[in-house]
Amino acid sequence: MLSAANRVSAHRGVASTSEFEADWPFRRAPNGRPTIPTMSEIVTYETEGHIALITLNRPDARNAVNGDVAQGLEAAVDQLEDDDEVWVGILQANTEGQNNPVFCAGADLKAINSGNAAALNTKRGGFAGFAYRERRKPIVVAVDGLATAGGCEIVLACDLAVATTRSAFGLAEVKRNLIAGAGGLFRLPQAIGRAAAMEAILTGEPIPAQRAYELGLISRLVEPGEATNEARRLATQITASAPLAVWASRKVVLASAYDDEASLKHLTDVEFAKVMQSEDTKEGLEAFIEKRAPAWKGR
Repeated sequence: MLSAANRVSAHRGVASTSEFEADWPFRRAPNGRPTIPTMSEIVTYETEGHIALITLNRPDARNAVNGDVAQGLEAAVDQLEDDDEVWVGILQANTEGQNNPVFCAGADLKAINSGNAAALNTKRGGFAGFAYRERRKPIVVAVDGLATAGGCEIVLACDLAVATTRSAFGLAEVKRNLIAGAGGLFRLPQAIGRAAAMEAILTGEPIPAQRAYELGLISRLVEPGEATNEARRLATQITASAPLAVWASRKVVLASAYDDEASLKHLTDVEFAKVMQSEDTKEGLEAFIEKRAPAWKGR
């Protein structure tokens, strides 16, 4: 179970100064770790050991992204990155009460129509405060339903994807005389290949979960309702490995999408040198010699 001290929420709207401490937007939980204050729970953040669970919590609007979601998601990623005790994140969505579950329907068209389109982006994260957000820690996305348009682009911005058999992934923008503007047009081809991506993008038709699994968009396919549980299992496997090595390896893998081989060799050498100088490398070697499980410190 998640402790109350480790459960926080991303903020929405403006609160009176009496509600938050003077160091807003951060305050201290009873365990001394920084938390994000809130007036609602539109994006929630919880910790369980070395894992953070971030939840899109707007089921009545199909978890569509408005300004509050963008600010909340960016703040949650800040929390993930700043907490030395958290090594990997899980992103999920609340689909309670939905007849046809939707992980995220993309941009909130009502917000756009009311003149608030700019609020759907943040300076550091781009769309949803997340699509272009630079970070060092991996995030596993747990999808149980439709991820379409910007919702699919949020999935593509994650490092690993777990999905249920009732899920689907699509970039439907062309059906509204729009284009996918948050990375989908180049990340989807990188993930599943040019031909399959081109068909999905030009037709706007979603890719069923089984097909997405076969194409490599998702790494684990599970039964409905099991996405987050499976994501937890995957995240737990990741945290069994040394966090510094995980983060460094992730950095090189991501760079392989755009850097040439010479640059990648150099980056690999740089990251290797950093890892070799860490306390955890000594711990890993000693644990191997002593035939015991290593106790990683992340330094």
